[in-house]
Amino acid sequence: MDRISLKGNGVYLRALEPEDLDFVHAVENDESIWEISCTLAPYSRFLIKQYLENAHQDIYEAKQLRLVISTYNNEAIGLIDLFDFDFKNKRAGVGIVVKNEKNRQLGYGSEALKILIDYCFMHLGLHQLYCNISEENDVSLKLFRNHGFEKIGLKKDWSYSNGVYKNEYVFQLINK
Repeated sequence: MDRISLKGNGVYLRALEPEDLDFVHAVENDESIWEISCTLAPYSRFLIKQYLENAHQDIYEAKQLRLVISTYNNEAIGLIDLFDFDFKNKRAGVGIVVKNEKNRQLGYGSEALKILIDYCFMHLGLHQLYCNISEENDVSLKLFRNHGFEKIGLKKDWSYSNGVYKNEYVFQLINK
């Protein structure tokens, strides 16, 4: 691959910018997604601003990478993350969120995930990606399965939310 392209037909992935403060603050403080992000309390604008100021760190240094999912109208619609980046074992975890319901199930998340997978396997040289998905999150289960991720395990009673324990699946995609 001669050139790195984080562009698809409907969306592209880009680095975080200082101008993303309001968007990232809104995503991180959206209580409806706290369960999937393991968030327990709101983040201040100050903390988000500090995070954005350090977002320039290289993935090899930070062990994570957060990219904005953007439409070609330059509308930030979601975030896609690599976390627990392990260069030695050539693997990373993947997380994704499309903020507004109006933008969900329109193919944006699927396209963003495909772009990220290609980037990870072709540019970063990763051997595998994995994700953790609540047993109840049918949309995410379908999304990752459609991109070749295979269910490799079940973590029973893994997360506690709204007074009940929930199971979580582990999915993995091996770069063949």
